[in-house]
Amino acid sequence: MPIQLPAMSPVAREKPKRRSLSEIKIGKQGVTGKDRMFFTERLALLLETGNALHISLDVLAKQPEQSEMKDVIHDLRDGVESGQSFSQTLSRHPEVFPSSYVSVVAAGEHGGFLYPVLQRLRDLDEKRQELRSMLFSAFSYPAFLVVFSLSVVLFVLMVVFPKFGDLFQMIWDQLPVTTRFLMTVSAFLRESFAAILMGAVGLGLLAWRAIRHPKGREIADRALYGAPVLGELLVLFQLVQFMHIMSLALTNGVPLLEALGCCREVGSSLRFKRFVVSLEAGVQEGRGIAAGFQEAEFVPALVRQMVATGEETGSLALVMGRMAEYYEREWKTRLATVAKLVEPAMLVVMGVVVGLIVSSLILPIFKLSTTVH
Repeated sequence: MPIQLPAMSPVAREKPKRRSLSEIKIGKQGVTGKDRMFFTERLALLLETGNALHISLDVLAKQPEQSEMKDVIHDLRDGVESGQSFSQTLSRHPEVFPSSYVSVVAAGEHGGFLYPVLQRLRDLDEKRQELRSMLFSAFSYPAFLVVFSLSVVLFVLMVVFPKFGDLFQMIWDQLPVTTRFLMTVSAFLRESFAAILMGAVGLGLLAWRAIRHPKGREIADRALYGAPVLGELLVLFQLVQFMHIMSLALTNGVPLLEALGCCREVGSSLRFKRFVVSLEAGVQEGRGIAAGFQEAEFVPALVRQMVATGEETGSLALVMGRMAEYYEREWKTRLATVAKLVEPAMLVVMGVVVGLIVSSLILPIFKLSTTVH
């Protein structure tokens, strides 16, 4: 039975005015992956209860939520009511609905199984959000420790050390090497702090502009994704996302070449994008997808073997899904291990730095008290 719509106030009963695409502002204004996931889940629920697509979109358009997503839903509803397919209206909002989302919806729409497809898309978005959250949580605490440690060191060097400057001058020749070095650094920071700050800001802006340039971005990409631990985690994260999308697309009847096209923007790595382009070229040339996997050095050997087997047996979608689940578990295990190792290491480094600074202050004071006595 279709759901009964709640009674609306006179203002709510009025049909919103149709809006042109130029009036709709999305992306930068705050529509996030979580908003899309919430929209997909509610739309799937309304379709499951027997409501037509345009009625379901109309119900969602009248629900209170952030205005940016509401504008998108209004446009989706208007497009469907004007006779366009749902996937066509989705493609008008690439900032909210990526090509992989649109292609899978189009396959489900043509096959008459839109509700299951939306459920799978919602699950995929949830997995993506979970993995990103885990990655952020694993590295946010070490990043906080680094920033906090640098702040403490700067405070000690610029505020505490100068207070002992006159006293330490009395026994300068007897001061430990570390104390003299830190006193010199302290004086340099106090005299040139403004210039150092301006230089740091200038270098930051220069680096930001360099990264936007193709060559600069290439260098930054190699440095980030070539790092021993972080690079491996990022590459594996993108590979898991790629295999999830491929499995979902192929399972729902999306052609192989189109499914690969949906995966170009899975990750920000230039190497990974080139990898996807090479897979597309291989398929177009008739070599299949397994050849491209064999040529990619960063792809694990097990994935290469399983993809070749899946292509030979015609079960590529199943293989991609199984590999995505396996390496997702592997990625979580590696991330947890790295997090357990990084945090104690950062604490040890902080302890060494603090101990060095404290000893550089206390030892000269003891020497000074001995000289006085």
